[in-house]
This record gives sequence, C-alpha cells and structure tokens, in this order.
Amino acid sequence: MKNLNEFLGTQMIYTYENGWEYEMYIKNADTIDYRIHSGMVGGRWVRNQKVDIVKITDGVFKVSWTEPTGTDVSLNFMPDEDRMHGVIFFPKWVHERPDITVCYQNDHIELMEESREKYETYPKYVVPEFADITFKKHVGIDKETVVSEAPYKGMTDDIRSGKLSF
Repeated sequence: MKNLNEFLGTQMIYTYENGWEYEMYIKNADTIDYRIHSGMVGGRWVRNQKVDIVKITDGVFKVSWTEPTGTDVSLNFMPDEDRMHGVIFFPKWVHERPDITVCYQNDHIELMEESREKYETYPKYVVPEFADITFKKHVGIDKETVVSEAPYKGMTDDIRSGKLSF
C-alpha cells in the first residue's frame, strides 16, 4: 500500500500500546468513520468526520482532524508494517468527563459543542502512542455499511474472523 488511492477505502482495527482498541474506515479523500472499542472513550462512534489525509512518503499516511468536542487527533498509518503512531489531544473536560462523549456523536453534536464551551479545555491531556494494526481490509470508497452500528463487546473479533463483514 504505497499510494493514497490504495489507502482510501481501507477499514482497519488497531490497538494502542496502552490497550485501547479503535477501528477506522478511510471513507474517502476527506472523510472517515470510526468506532472506539475500548479505552477512555470506549463505546463512542462517529460517521462522516471531515479530516485531512495526506501521503507522507510511500506507505505512510497521515490522518488529522479536530472533533466537535475540541479533541485534536493526528495519526500516522504505516499499513504495510501493521503499525500506526498517533497523538490525541483531549481537552481537559473530555479527560475529566469522557462519559459525555460516549455516544453516537452525530446525534449529539450540540451537546459536544455545548460541553466544549461549558467545561475547561486546558490543560490538554496528550496521549502519544504507537499501535499495532490487527486488521486491515480494502472495502471500497464511500460504503455506508462499514461503520453503521454502535460498537459492542466482541465486535472487533467478529470483524477479524469475517463473521461481520462489509
């Protein structure tokens, strides 16, 4: 996977070294869908998040965005090596009240924006971590069925085994 067009349309599951498990679908050149399966905000899922996606060099891709919560994220994927390095910049309020964000964000954008204004943002809680990509599959561009339901216990195992495919 050397070029951006090979990266677009890929579904991946990755586990950070701290144990947090995430799933991301690179929906198209400026959009991702994702689910968080475990960790501080496990249970959260988002569709149609606008992002900046670039090829850094052959086989290395950066995906960056700011969420309505005020959380900033920058991820460097190296799919051929099954590795990723990411930095998540959680606002203070998300670190202290992650429960507010554990939902299908698309139905609660106003709550995310209100919370961002209501609670303290600084200091940011910075999480720099490497991750192992434990599943990757090219499923195609703009598939609405890839991330179409809330994460559940065992979902990532169902995806990896092919029991749940898109």
